[in-house]
Amino acid sequence: MDESLPIVDSKGRVTIPRKVPSALGLRPGDRIDLAEIEKGQFTIIPMTGSIKMLGGMFCRRRTKPASFEAMNAAVAKGASRSQ
Repeated sequence: MDESLPIVDSKGRVTIPRKVPSALGLRPGDRIDLAEIEKGQFTIIPMTGSIKMLGGMFCRRRTKPASFEAMNAAVAKGASRSQ
């Protein structure tokens, strides 16, 4: 059998040739994403980045959390405007 071809077992698991994870810098336990680039054609995307890389991506200016009293006051103020 050709060792360079991926193999699908009876449970749907795919064994890929050693050169692929090596080329992608993958280690045991790393996750990958399979993205369809065209109908019936997929690419392997290594998901090796740390969640810490996302830090600050969605961050807005930090503000002090609002108290329940302040939230209730804001709701009451908004409700009085709509009447």
